[in-house]
Amino acid sequence: MNANQLVAFLQKPAAEFTRADIIRFAEEHDIRMVNFMYPGGDGKLKTLNFVITNKAYLETILTCGERVDGSSLFSFIQAGSSDLYVLPRYCTAFVDPFAEIPTLCMLCSFFDKDGKALESAPEHTLAKACKAFREVTGMEFQAMGELEYYVIFPDDEMFPAIDQHGYHESAPYAKANEFRAKCMKFIAQAGGQIKYGHSEVGNFVHDGMVYEQNEIEFLPVKAEQAADQLMVAKWVIRNLAYQMGLNVTFAPKITTGKAGSGLHIHMRMMKDGRNMMLHNGQLSDDARRMIAGMMDLAPSITAFGNKNPMSYFRLVPHQEAPTNVCWGDRNRSVLVRVPLGWTAQTDMSSIANPLEKPSDYDTSLKQTVEMRSPDGSADLYQLIAGLCVACRHGFEMPDALEVAERTYVNVNIHDKANKDRLEQLAQLPDSCVASADCLQRQRSVFEEYGVFSPAMIDGIIAALRSCNDASLRHDIERLPGEIDKLVRRYFHCG
Repeated sequence: MNANQLVAFLQKPAAEFTRADIIRFAEEHDIRMVNFMYPGGDGKLKTLNFVITNKAYLETILTCGERVDGSSLFSFIQAGSSDLYVLPRYCTAFVDPFAEIPTLCMLCSFFDKDGKALESAPEHTLAKACKAFREVTGMEFQAMGELEYYVIFPDDEMFPAIDQHGYHESAPYAKANEFRAKCMKFIAQAGGQIKYGHSEVGNFVHDGMVYEQNEIEFLPVKAEQAADQLMVAKWVIRNLAYQMGLNVTFAPKITTGKAGSGLHIHMRMMKDGRNMMLHNGQLSDDARRMIAGMMDLAPSITAFGNKNPMSYFRLVPHQEAPTNVCWGDRNRSVLVRVPLGWTAQTDMSSIANPLEKPSDYDTSLKQTVEMRSPDGSADLYQLIAGLCVACRHGFEMPDALEVAERTYVNVNIHDKANKDRLEQLAQLPDSCVASADCLQRQRSVFEEYGVFSPAMIDGIIAALRSCNDASLRHDIERLPGEIDKLVRRYFHCG
């Protein structure tokens, strides 16, 4: 039942694809073109096209890859030594759902002139983070994203949705459901492991256009795969929108007073097929160490997950987006949330369906923790690598459990009655410049084990500081015209 055509044809999981498998599929399905795809420094997916004229040429590109100009892709690479290799990762192969000519797509890894993995490459940075996590903890780091975006189309004034009440709305009040369903179909065909999709809170009408917020949420997978599928998902959503005459944006904020779009990341730790987030139905000490690491490094994680000034128009008090460094159970005002888990030891399915026999399904697999600060401006590989580093860091903090206890909050911290508790909590940065300063102070943790290269950290800091937005939010928060200019500038971020 796998939606990926290669998995269905080859009858093996994508992780086991070989070069011979790719060639056999291409021959059997009359594949005429191959696309190499890889992230650039702007966080967007880039494409290199090959027309396949014979089997020998297909085998050549699959084996040798190709050269690309690294200085045009990444700011940290100088023009004088800019040549890089891109090599396809066979496990990422999928049939392009938009191409008229039968086309096979694969994500690529970057290599330097010596044939070594490029230290500052996005995908290699994440791989190094996961390797260090395994070595320190003995566990596998898994992740998944909640991808929020706005769909924009002309208002037909029929069955209008209630402003800012679009959560899980059905058609005809939600107009973009069919578009989202098609997106999900194509993402699944490209290998994305989707949990579900739905309309989100945000919806409003402006200048005759409907802005409708949607979300596609994924299933937990190995962290490297989680970043890959989010990258491909954004590419799919944009391409299908263009094909259907719609506009979409993953921007963190597109107008004041309306819901912004986040990119919440859920995480869990696995060992021998077991979820290590729970112990006897309660959050485990290892999960608390993991959270403590994120509490300690939260200010600098914004450098990877909140990349432009509009990010900090979303991270403001008294909304669901977090501003303070704290965590809690089922609490949407905190930075790290422990979502409702299936820990009640009750077979709810047999209650809802009396004809069913009780099930022994291991519901502990579903427990995750959720980082709520990132948004669509994030560099996906840097962000998940940064979270992986933070979670590993928690295991190396001698006072991790004390930090977890001290930063735990079980109330709405924005309620006036909890003002004293709020004042005890550290705050997230309020600008790209402040985020850069936080990363500079904490960079040594991210550079440990060689995960983030110094060149990459330097580049991130320089890019954030170039936004020159230290006081921007305060300066223009009451100037809608200036905010609109900023929105237009960063409308298609990430």
